[in-house]
Amino acid sequence: MTNQLHIIEVAIPLYLEKTFHYLVPERLQHEALTGRRALVPFGNRKLTGYILGKATGSGITNLKEILEILDSESLWTTGELEFFRWTASYYQHPLGEVIRTALPTGINIQTRKGTTGEEAVLTGGKTARREKFYLPGPVVDPPRQPSAKASEILAVIREAGNISAGELRKRFGVCTPQLKRLVELGLSKAEEREVYRDPFKNSIVKRDEPRRLHTHQKAALDAITGSLDGQQFTPFLLYGVTGSGKTEVYLQAISHALELGKNALVLVPEIALTPQLTGRFQARFGGGIAILHSGLSDGERYDEWRRIRRGLARIVIGARSAIFAPLEEIGIIIVDEEHESSFKQSDGLRYNARDLTLVRGRMEQAAVVLGSATPSVTSVYAAEQGRLTLLELPERVEGRPMPVVELVSMKGIKGTISTTLSACLEETYKQGRQAIVFLNRRGFATFLVCADCAKPLICPNCSVTLTYHRQRGQSLCHYCDYAVPAPGTCPSCSGTTLSELGAGTEKLEHDLKELLPSARVVRMDSDTTSGKGSHERLLSRMSDGSADILVGTQMIAKGHDFPEVTLVGVVNAEASLGMPDFRAAERTFQLLSQVIGRAGRGEIPGRVVVQAIDTEHYAISSAAEHDATRFYREELEFRREAGYPPFTFLAAFAISGLSEQTVSEQADSTVLTLARLKSELRVRVEILGPAPSPIYRLRNRFRRQILLKAVNRSDLHRLLTSWRQQATVVSTVRITVDIDPVDMM
Repeated sequence: MTNQLHIIEVAIPLYLEKTFHYLVPERLQHEALTGRRALVPFGNRKLTGYILGKATGSGITNLKEILEILDSESLWTTGELEFFRWTASYYQHPLGEVIRTALPTGINIQTRKGTTGEEAVLTGGKTARREKFYLPGPVVDPPRQPSAKASEILAVIREAGNISAGELRKRFGVCTPQLKRLVELGLSKAEEREVYRDPFKNSIVKRDEPRRLHTHQKAALDAITGSLDGQQFTPFLLYGVTGSGKTEVYLQAISHALELGKNALVLVPEIALTPQLTGRFQARFGGGIAILHSGLSDGERYDEWRRIRRGLARIVIGARSAIFAPLEEIGIIIVDEEHESSFKQSDGLRYNARDLTLVRGRMEQAAVVLGSATPSVTSVYAAEQGRLTLLELPERVEGRPMPVVELVSMKGIKGTISTTLSACLEETYKQGRQAIVFLNRRGFATFLVCADCAKPLICPNCSVTLTYHRQRGQSLCHYCDYAVPAPGTCPSCSGTTLSELGAGTEKLEHDLKELLPSARVVRMDSDTTSGKGSHERLLSRMSDGSADILVGTQMIAKGHDFPEVTLVGVVNAEASLGMPDFRAAERTFQLLSQVIGRAGRGEIPGRVVVQAIDTEHYAISSAAEHDATRFYREELEFRREAGYPPFTFLAAFAISGLSEQTVSEQADSTVLTLARLKSELRVRVEILGPAPSPIYRLRNRFRRQILLKAVNRSDLHRLLTSWRQQATVVSTVRITVDIDPVDMM
């Protein structure tokens, strides 16, 4: 009979609802511990599995044995595993996939066919970097003296005490023969050490000291430190206007947590925000900081993860995936710009890092601070209901005024830049000040239209127009990257006269250079920031004054602090209002408020020009008047009447496939199954759809969607759980279920 003590439960990083049991051979029994990875047979493959613990129950037979243990230490703690399980349950996602998401990219190994097609070989598996170091040896006076170059190298080794081979090569060029000779003579000894790839290696920052807080900042800090002293979970909403000093409150609250022996986790929504925020943290705290975001190489990310796991970093700063950082003894979690939709993962495990901070904070008994100048409607409502403790910063630091905003109606006006904005740009440039011009659309023209048949250039794979990029000489699909030479010919009638309609950031940059030929214009969008370190390089040009005008999409709208920016221009302010999404007004208000807040953060008051066709929409006028109270009141009333969050909970089904008919049939049958289960379970869930997705065809796949709305969260989850157990899905169709969806496209 099999000894149950030798059976373990393993999660596999595949889309599988259940976990699996494996036997542990005698040779691995002392190594097969919870939190480690094991190489396991799975079908006719070998995969990395995650050991969850000893298996419970009896009567388990015909089990396979694990092959190897891949770690010498645990990769997660018991508390972290509890967090992973909660995440898997709430988002209805396999536990193995959740753990894979939490661990560094590239560390898992698996088998694939060899080049002959007969033999399977192991692939993958990120490992630590090892480097050779040289130290002074035991011999002082050898019988034979080394060469002159070797003697120089030895002097450096003795002076340094220990030095890497890489550093010696930088100083002396090729020096392997000399190093080998020094070791042979006993004058030096070599040893291999594990080294960390350092993402901060090129950064130089000056230390700064805590700043004096104004009355509202001090009140907010006192509330947070009081929670830290009590070591209890308290969720705060730090609602501060742009320039009110939220970051200083973060820094001093974290300092208090560190004094108490606790650690800090800080989430930011964009990679673009990380360098500036990280710089502030380095200046205040020095070392002991780790960063986690997709801008790092796999090796850097792996090393940062290991530093955190080993307790070498007490502050972790990162984008949404940092919520899974292996940080222990967390005292405070901060979510900067908590309203941002980029905290929501759009594929795979569709988690919302902002929401998960509240879960992890409760598990860690930590203070959680959700900070924003434009909090989400849901957060504002939660504060009204007492579920979040509201901390307000209603004034800018040092009593600086909010910028003066002028609305410019563009009805009947052609061109990208109004005469009002043009005049302001010229004046700002002459004064030697900086300006930001915002347009939330990249490319040169929105699209090209044929003058002969009046049809726009459409992507053959997606239900969207192609965006014209003059610099690339292409019309490009921003969803599937399909591209054709531009201007080109019309695919419908072969016409050669294609006209530009609309404008993107590339066109705006072109127009600004024509308006101010000698001005130094920098463009920041996803076309110009694809390279590693590109965000830092572009932002540094604004910081050091080597750029006069920054043009960009939403990545320039928030978090950046440039004291010399006295003018902000907004082009096509209502662009996001036309989105088929119930959050369109909220996103427009937030984006405008954030970009308006970039002006006048220094000693000189700011001015903002907002161009829009409909200047009277409440999202636009409220932002221009700095009247958040009015906006939230009107928006909450709309949500209440329409039955959307925060008054309901949502789940969205996305159904896609290459056959339009098959997708339609699957969508219909899914609705019928949901309706039947709703009746059987007697749950109060509204089923909307199926309906074509706003972008009906994407990357050659036809798409339909179903939306579920429920006043009670448990009713929604009961229905979804039951559907997963009974669902029948055609093999050629893909169905994804998104809990608390953010992107409704």
